[in-house]
Amino acid sequence: MTTNELREKYEVVIGLEVHAQLKTKSKIFAPDGAEFGHEPNTETSPITLGMPGVLPVLNKGVVDMAILVGLALNSKIAKRCKFDRKQYFYPDLPKGYQISQYDEPICSGGEIKISNKTIKITRAHLEEDAGKLVHAGASGIYGSAYSLVDLNRAGTPLLEIVSEPDMRSSDEAREYMEQLRNNLRYIGVCDGNLEEGSMRCDANISIRPKGQKEFGTRAEIKNVNSFRALQRAIEYEIDRQIEIVEEGGQVVQETRLWDDNKGITSSMRGKEDAHDYRYFPEPDLMPLEIDDEWIERVKKTMPELPKAKVERYMGLGLSEYDANVIVNQMDLALFYDEVIKGDVNPKVASNFLMGEIAAFLKEEKISINESKLTVQNFQNLLQLLEKGTISNNIAKSLVVEILKTGEDAKALVEKKGLSVMNDDGAILAVIQKVLSENKSQVEAYKNGKDKLFGFFVGQVMKETKGRANPKTLNELLKKELEK
Repeated sequence: MTTNELREKYEVVIGLEVHAQLKTKSKIFAPDGAEFGHEPNTETSPITLGMPGVLPVLNKGVVDMAILVGLALNSKIAKRCKFDRKQYFYPDLPKGYQISQYDEPICSGGEIKISNKTIKITRAHLEEDAGKLVHAGASGIYGSAYSLVDLNRAGTPLLEIVSEPDMRSSDEAREYMEQLRNNLRYIGVCDGNLEEGSMRCDANISIRPKGQKEFGTRAEIKNVNSFRALQRAIEYEIDRQIEIVEEGGQVVQETRLWDDNKGITSSMRGKEDAHDYRYFPEPDLMPLEIDDEWIERVKKTMPELPKAKVERYMGLGLSEYDANVIVNQMDLALFYDEVIKGDVNPKVASNFLMGEIAAFLKEEKISINESKLTVQNFQNLLQLLEKGTISNNIAKSLVVEILKTGEDAKALVEKKGLSVMNDDGAILAVIQKVLSENKSQVEAYKNGKDKLFGFFVGQVMKETKGRANPKTLNELLKKELEK
């Protein structure tokens, strides 16, 4: 049987555990900085280093952000939650255990809507991150490679968001993660930078014969750090598990690592269950009490969420597709929001963003904020177009030039003499010249080849360098051809 035929026999079940690093200035239980990119081991303190006698102090800003996420995901915010010690040997977390949340998470329930279904959220809980191991290839004194430890990341606040096993394909898993990332970025709690590790994903994958209700044995793929890698890892794991079952074997519950270069997963360790971590309440932190007043105070800071933004854009005349494309690029959406505050046509503005501007940004590999196009200058260009001062084709060429130079739209039009030609007599003279130079095409048009009308329009536009008023041009050309 082919791979596709084998896949038809099975249903894949996928659940994701997404670790989002919260954008606080300091760590979850320590005063040292939590910003990415500093020299190794410069953002540490006795608490981060696990020195004897130190005590953790909870960062209130972390709680605020967790509540905001819970509200954005329609989760239930716990009125009481606690922290627990997760016993596990972390070579990059000096105290040898992780402070996390086990049976009383800060958020429970919730949902993320993707294009074809709703994915339920099980829980979201707070915890501290571990440090980072850097594996060096050089040989040491014993002839073996060695590892270096950077503790800057140790203790940075994480919110682990656990989904229900509701996804049935790698496409659904990717869309879920993209939508979750969008929500987190728009509410300002996580930058969603997968390459820097501020958002990481563990994927739990199992298969079962179609029609079977019981789940199969799952394998967990750890720390997938891109949307493409997530899809590739899931696709590989589906085929691996199907092959095992088809050959009469049994899938083992384990944790596996994804090798993006080889395109395979490999066994890392047997998958632990909760009891293996020997959770117990963190004795140095009191249970956290969250009252309604606290929740309401955080709720008032909630910005517009992506779903609401899409609906608002559609109300302005954008298609659902266009609205989603803009919203999925937060910097573009924020720029667009500022542009449409001016006296401009929202649909025309979106057409430029989706067309010439998006193409330029993609080619240059920059964001809208890194270009030289300002909100005011774009508004000026759109207003020139709306007033009929310039044609659509001229506006398209000008916006690319402005993206590169930042030159004022009005000044460019004046300097290059690009304003629309509205003089009926001048346009008529050009039309007559074009028709006299293309007599055979004129005869063909009069004999029924109506499509040649566009040819004549193009020739006139070429002669006028795109400046002829399109409406006037069409009216005068039609009259001339009917003579």
